[in-house]
Amino acid sequence: MKRCCEGVGLPCLFKGVGMASPRPPKYLLVFDFDETIINENSDDSIVRAAPGQVLPEHIRQTYREGFYNEYMQRVLAYMGDQGVKMGDFKTVYENIPLSPGMPDLFQFLSKNHELFEIILISDANMFGIECNLRAAGFYSLFRKIFSNPSGFDKRGYFTLGPYHSHKCLDCPANMCKRKILTEYLAERAQEEVEFERVFYVGDGANDFCPSVTLTSADVAFPRKGYPMHRMTQEMEKKQPGAFQATVVPWESAVEVARYLQEVLKKKC
Repeated sequence: MKRCCEGVGLPCLFKGVGMASPRPPKYLLVFDFDETIINENSDDSIVRAAPGQVLPEHIRQTYREGFYNEYMQRVLAYMGDQGVKMGDFKTVYENIPLSPGMPDLFQFLSKNHELFEIILISDANMFGIECNLRAAGFYSLFRKIFSNPSGFDKRGYFTLGPYHSHKCLDCPANMCKRKILTEYLAERAQEEVEFERVFYVGDGANDFCPSVTLTSADVAFPRKGYPMHRMTQEMEKKQPGAFQATVVPWESAVEVARYLQEVLKKKC
């Protein structure tokens, strides 16, 4: 299946990766992280490492819609001032539970890894995602993780930055997942990797934005009752047929695994 982004002149960021395989993966599987792979919002979870497991009101009042990344920078600076260290954050991230059925889905993907190329696009942060996925034993499933840069400075403070800038009016200032996905597909097309179908598993409003670009061959898996699901329903009511991808809501990721299993059976 040819995609509209083919031929876009973007720099290759993945030289030497996956080029030797005579049979490239047929399917691209895209995951969100917060409240998709894990059953919580990891930004909220780390407050468990703060004194008294709460944030002071003067910090919470600084939040502005669309600027959550900047807000979290202030939260982390406060936690650093309170003596919260890397090990404290690491412990929290490692203990955030996966969403229902997610281990089953990941086991299925491990057994069929040659058919799926798996990436993660998240507005969380690289340190937290890596801690959680390594602890769960599934980090190696992902070919690429796109998230906000994070680390620890000389003081031992946990620092966070924006992923990029963009012009999308529907997404937070620091990340547009549609831009990331479109550029990734263009890069892979330049490397002569074409996917038959794209599968997108998410929950939030910022997952709805990239899912709008999916084609009729693709599948969106919104978590049932979450913003991405509600937005697909609203779009279908207002503009029937405008949302092109097949929509498969899920409560347990086992439902996603079953759907993908059926896809593979039909191809045999």
